[in-house]
Order: sequence, then structure tokens, then C-alpha cells
Amino acid sequence: METTSFPKDKIKILLLENIHIAAIKQFEEQGFQVESILSSLPEDKIIEKIKDVHVLGLRSKTKVTEKILSEAKRLLAIGCFCIGTDQVDLVEAEKRGVPVFNSPFCNSRSVAELIICEIITLSRKLGDRSTEMHNKTWRKESANCHEIRGKTLGIIGYGHIGSQLSVLAEAMGMSVLYYDIARRLPLGNSKMCPDMKTVLENSNFVTLHVPDTKETVGLIGEEEINTMKKGSYLLNASRGKVVQIPHLANALRSGHLAGAAVDVYPEEPSANCKDWECELQKCPNTILTPHIGGSTEEAQEAIGLEVSDLIIQFINSGASAGSVNFPEITLPVSPSTHRILNIHNNKPGVLRDINNILSEFNVSAQVLSTRKQIGYIIADVDSEASKEIKKKISSLPNSIKTRVLY
Repeated sequence: METTSFPKDKIKILLLENIHIAAIKQFEEQGFQVESILSSLPEDKIIEKIKDVHVLGLRSKTKVTEKILSEAKRLLAIGCFCIGTDQVDLVEAEKRGVPVFNSPFCNSRSVAELIICEIITLSRKLGDRSTEMHNKTWRKESANCHEIRGKTLGIIGYGHIGSQLSVLAEAMGMSVLYYDIARRLPLGNSKMCPDMKTVLENSNFVTLHVPDTKETVGLIGEEEINTMKKGSYLLNASRGKVVQIPHLANALRSGHLAGAAVDVYPEEPSANCKDWECELQKCPNTILTPHIGGSTEEAQEAIGLEVSDLIIQFINSGASAGSVNFPEITLPVSPSTHRILNIHNNKPGVLRDINNILSEFNVSAQVLSTRKQIGYIIADVDSEASKEIKKKISSLPNSIKTRVLY
């Protein structure tokens, strides 16, 4: 059978932001060309590189804009080696037939463990004591230092991280309240609250685990902080724009809040630096970390393996399961066939036109799914007919991309 797939050794993978070696190895084992860069790149540098790139991999700092996508003529897929995908223009990527894959769950344990660590650290003021010791000051005291046993943890956002965190917190002897806009099954003895205000009013510690949406921008401001108990603590390892930083800083300096732990910020540098500034610096009992919630070897390896595997499956078989902006379909391989993959505008009459073409040939298997903007079809056809079918389908006015595999 004649081979029609694009040669694997010509497929170029560009990985930014120090993607884990596990992903690099998986791509290289497929025979792909891999370029890995430790930091993110500005828009103009990405445009220079992306013109002949087939797969772009990144984490949270790289922004994939409409301008970048317009220059990515050969781009097949984007891999976000992290939870979020808000750094990518998903609508534009969908319009251009580029699926975006991510790993929404692999680092949930790492984030949950960090929050438990920070709850204890805040409750015992360990950050301030450690800083004093490094500055040659010995100050032993127990005032306003507490065990976390018997305290109440309030969780805003009871998804994979929030729910796992609630189990760990209960194991430490804490009571758990939570609020989520979706109805979530409580784990253990945790209790669902009817609104966020109830959580804020009744918790000693409040931790945020919400996505980056229009509704969550500025979610915690002056009113919400004033609603929290005097002497309580706020923790944010979700998204940087969720908390209004100036109001948090005022609450810490005034003593209304006894402490805070912040891992994400409204503006973050694209690479490591030594001149970063934030209004929360010098606030009492405040832990500041550089967006490291999911930065463990275990989490990064798991993310690397998951996202690279999803991309490999898409390249090798057209399977789009795990994409956040693309119709999710798979189709078992039919022996002695070639596979047609077509992405098209989701408009009336397109499926009819494609089926009119396919009706002239022997089709072993076929599956279609659509989203608002695009449709995606996989069809296994006789190998002798694949080139002709590709040519005819590609010529349709609403066709975006067509590939042939095997």
C-alpha cells in the first residue's frame, strides 16, 4: 500500500517554557524534529519560528495570538502543558482548524499539597520567622500562632483541585465548606454552601480554585475581603486576576487579614528575573511564590506524557479526544485503507457535499462531529482512491484543512 502520510522526520515540534523531558522523548521516539526552548518568547520571535512549525507546545506564560496563528500556515496542533488554555486565542485556533490540547488534572495533587503547606505556614507565621532568622533575628513567640486542627477551610471552586484539597484538609482535622457555581458532590464531611458569602463569613482560611473567566476577574475585592472573618487568611493559586491586589494589601497591613499566600498575579514576567515588584511585598505574614502551584517533577512529567500523547494520537490517527476547542472524535483503524481527515466550516450543505464525493468510492468507516464554527470528519477509504478524494474535498469552498494518513 502506498504511503501518503506526511513524513514523520519532517514534522517540526517547537516547545517553549522548558517542557518536561518526558514529552521531548515521546516526540523524538516518533521521529519528529523537536526544538525545546527554556523560556517563553515574545510574539515577534514566535512569528519568526512558527512559519514551518507543525506543533507548538507551551505552558502558561506564552501568549498565542490571532497574529501568531495567522502566520502558522503549517500548524496542526497546540499543546498547553498545563491546566489552563486562556493564553491561547481558542476561537481563532478553532476557526483555523487547529486543536488545542491540555492537561486539566495532572497537577491537581501538587497544587493541593502546596495549599496545605501554606495553611500551616501561615497559621504558624513560619515565613516571617524564617526571614527574621536569615536576618540574624531570633524571636520566639506563640502569640497568634495556631494549630490548623479544628479550623474551617473555605474552598471557592470545588473542581479537581478543590475537592482533592478538601480530603487532605479533613485528614488534618479541618472542617471544610465550599462553594461552586456548578453543583458538586461533597467528599467526606465537606459541606456545600449556597453562595460565596457564606463561605467567606464562616471560614478561617479561604482558598481560591476557579478558572479564568469574565465572571472571576476581580472576584475577591474590598467587599469580599471585608466579609471575611477578622484574623482569617486568603490563599490564591488559581488565576492572577481573581484577587484585587491593592485591597488585599490594605487588609493585610490593617490587620483585618492575618496573612495571605499568593502564587499567581495579574501581570507575570515571561522569564525568571530579579527586578519583579508587587504591592504585596513587605506585607506581614504573606507568602509570595512565582506561580509554582503545579511545579513538581511528578506533575510536570505526568503533564508532559499526557499532552504529548494526545498530540501524537492526533498526528498519527486524527483522534481529537482531549481537545478543548475542537470536535472530539476517534475512529479505530480499518485495515488496508487510507484515512481522510477534513476540517471544514460548519455551514449548511458541507456534509452533503463531502458525502457526495465519498459516495463515489468505497468507505470502510466514517465519523463526523461539529462545533459552532467547524466540523471534523474522519473517513477510511480505499487506498487507491485517497489522493483523488483529498483533491476533491480540498477544493470545496468551505474546506479548511484536509490530510491523508497511512
